[in-house]
Amino acid sequence: MTRIPGKDVPLEESIARMSEGLKALGFDIEEVCWLNPVPSVWSVQIRDRNCPLLFSNGQGSIQEAALASALGEFYERLGTNYFFTDYYLGKELAGADFVHYPNERWFEPVVGRWPDGLLDEVTRDHYDLHDELDPAELIDLNSSRADRGICALPFIRQRTGDEVWFPVNIIGNLYASNGMAAGNNKWEARVQALSEIFERHIKNTIISTGISLPPIPVSVIRRYPKIQAGIRELRARGFVVEVRDASLGGKFPMVNVTLINPTDGGCYASFGAHPKFEVALERSLTELLQGRELDQLVDFPLPSFDVDEAAAPRNLETHFSDSSGVVAWDLLSENSDYPFTEWNIEGDRQAEFEDLCHRIHRVDMDIYIADYEHLGIYTCRIIVPGMSEIYPVDKLIWRNNNAANDIRASVLALPELEQEDHEELLDALVAEGFDDAQLVAGLLGVVPDEGSVWETLSVGELRSLLLLATGDKEGALDCLDAVLESAHLPNPRRLLYRCLQTLLNIELDPMRALESYSALLIRIYGEAMMTRALAMLDGRELFTELISSSESLESFKRHRTLIDVYSRLQLAKMRV
Repeated sequence: MTRIPGKDVPLEESIARMSEGLKALGFDIEEVCWLNPVPSVWSVQIRDRNCPLLFSNGQGSIQEAALASALGEFYERLGTNYFFTDYYLGKELAGADFVHYPNERWFEPVVGRWPDGLLDEVTRDHYDLHDELDPAELIDLNSSRADRGICALPFIRQRTGDEVWFPVNIIGNLYASNGMAAGNNKWEARVQALSEIFERHIKNTIISTGISLPPIPVSVIRRYPKIQAGIRELRARGFVVEVRDASLGGKFPMVNVTLINPTDGGCYASFGAHPKFEVALERSLTELLQGRELDQLVDFPLPSFDVDEAAAPRNLETHFSDSSGVVAWDLLSENSDYPFTEWNIEGDRQAEFEDLCHRIHRVDMDIYIADYEHLGIYTCRIIVPGMSEIYPVDKLIWRNNNAANDIRASVLALPELEQEDHEELLDALVAEGFDDAQLVAGLLGVVPDEGSVWETLSVGELRSLLLLATGDKEGALDCLDAVLESAHLPNPRRLLYRCLQTLLNIELDPMRALESYSALLIRIYGEAMMTRALAMLDGRELFTELISSSESLESFKRHRTLIDVYSRLQLAKMRV
């Protein structure tokens, strides 16, 4: 049996338990891709064969560690509902006795003030410091039930033991997968979740402020031969590899490994955090190569002397998603801002957890934890307001994922709408200020079927069609011009819009007549496409490819598969 630092149970036992548990829940897990680019660095992606939208990644120094990591990530995403964060769950589930968990509470929206019992004073101030956020707008995307209220879940504030109710909307908008973990026991999972929070927060601090990190002495790295072998192989392949202490003088249990490809100058920085130095060092290396072969370590951005560029919110979001954002040259300066500090948090998993909590509490931040055990594997979600957000708090106001809740029914029923409905929908799109490049399906929280128009329909394209439906041909032409310049359209639809664009230009030019060009256009586009474009010009046949659906989403097969999975998980929650 194989044991590794940071895990309380042999890997084979963990793998067997999680694999059998997923099978009992109706999942058919397949290992999609194994990679072993250098010694002691393995990564794997797994997914459900019946619903490939559900996938996870794992990494480790041996195959068993990588597989256990991937299975654990799959469980954490199931247990916390993260797999379903970005999706509308359909009318039936939205009307069930509970939408998320049996212990959820629904708070009646009150315009202009926070409902009693929702959040606590500290978190209300954090999420709405300037009184700009109307709690009535915190309806969750998954249920979209404004009539039912604000759905909230209970978390325990670790400093006081108080139960605090967090809106599902806030969790889904700001935290992504940060602070989630599954483990062989409560303490193991909590240590993992807090370690990730430390990793991402301190990484952002280092990158955004241009902190220079001290190198880790070779004598220290030699204590870990497997890790040293992986680093040696990368260097032998021509890469520049810097291994640095990211603990900021021993304050945080964190390591950095930065890779530079001399062939193009691209720089890629990876960070790993854990109470045990060896585990943090290993994670920083395995994260660096997760899902990548050596020949894929190209085209990363060059380091920048502009710290503001590295500190930009979008760049920090990129670092969260795949660590491929810009870093400042300062990170690698020989004049480090801190001395190398040899650190290691001693004790068992509970002692590690308590130490991590102490490090957060001493800077006057609070830790809120929700525990989930309904799937047979302990899972938790940890929120540390001010530390664990992936997206800025003002996203709740300017980019809330529930922005399209009120228009979903109309968009899904586009082929059946009347003239006045088109006008109302167009007004709503303009009022919300959606980005024209955004995909409509993602906005609605719907999984489109492969090859369908829904898969590539953008907001700009939808606006063009609605403008034609309302008779605004000049507006439609302006919008269509932008769509053809930027949208990723299947070629047949692009040709159709090119034809339509030409017809609009002819019609809007008083000096031109269609008769002068119709024969040529038929030769270019074909008679069938010309006939269709003329109908669209006249406000007809605009939405014929968009299969109509109710909010039960019966016309979306892939989405229905996702809903079926969620329904199985709801049954598991009821059995606890």
